Amino acid sequence: MRISKAVVFTTVFIVPALFCAGQTAANSAPAVPAANAPVAPFTPSAPSDILQRSLGEVQQVVGGLKLDKWKRGSVRDEAQNNAAAIQRDLEGTLPKLIKDGDTAPGTLSKVLPVSRNVDALYDVLVHLVEGARVSAPGDQVGQLQTAMADLEKARVTLDNQLQQSATVQEKQIVDLRSTVQTQAASLKAASTPPPAPKCPAPATPAKKKKTPAKTTTTTGTTAKPPAGTSASPPAKPQQ
Repeated sequence: MRISKAVVFTTVFIVPALFCAGQTAANSAPAVPAANAPVAPFTPSAPSDILQRSLGEVQQVVGGLKLDKWKRGSVRDEAQNNAAAIQRDLEGTLPKLIKDGDTAPGTLSKVLPVSRNVDALYDVLVHLVEGARVSAPGDQVGQLQTAMADLEKARVTLDNQLQQSATVQEKQIVDLRSTVQTQAASLKAASTPPPAPKCPAPATPAKKKKTPAKTTTTTGTTAKPPAGTSASPPAKPQQ
């Protein structure tokens, strides 16, 4: 089981940024209640609580191997190198990583290196067990197989917890983004003044239609003069 780099980057770098943005918006806007509140908070276990017993068993079994009883050859030589590599990791690198992981069990950037190291350690142990099946006495083979099976269970438990932590933090990203967007919309609505009411346009008075004067034109007819005026006879032409 592996946790993708994209998930790790998103949860490690984007969650704090969104959390800060959510706090800033919350200080200036009314709090919005969470729509889907978790039923119970997820509390991850410390890596040491998950791995301590199985790693101690591996260290005891590998450190107690009697390689001189193995069949001579390249298989025994390779097994000796693998056993030495396991011991160096259990005594040097891995304890420091586990200590860092214990300080923040819910932080992927702290626990993921522990998971990767345990996966590499398990792969070396698998090669050691395969070599033991070929060259080691039966009792040593049985001890190595038991230690490998216990480490496998602890490794799966740690990986499952990492997956659950990633899922929880992804949900936090979604919830924070939704909260920030909702609060930003509320702030924008509160700061935008309502539009001014539109006054109705004044009614335009209807224009009166002008009635054109009636004129009567009669061909060959002399119009009568208005009342009170005398009609002058037409002047006679001079001869």
